[in-house]
Amino acid sequence: MLKRISFKVEGRVQGVFFRDTTVRNAQTNGLTGWVRNESDGSVAGEAQGPPPKLDAFVEYLHQGPRAARVEKVDTKELSVRDDEQGFKQK
Repeated sequence: MLKRISFKVEGRVQGVFFRDTTVRNAQTNGLTGWVRNESDGSVAGEAQGPPPKLDAFVEYLHQGPRAARVEKVDTKELSVRDDEQGFKQK
């Protein structure tokens, strides 16, 4: 069974390699999806995979890389996509 979420991370999350480490974390957990910087200074994306791996990924989002200062993480459940491969930066 797979699950898909959207996420938005707010705080000091741009210019601190948040996207790069998010991609690596997602790939390590075998997730598919994407991540990008938003114009409001947040980082947003979607991730899909087995619920335990997705839970570990969301835990990572609450910390991010060492230089990040995460203030808020919002997630929302989405419909699963069957045709997606890999996890990428947009």
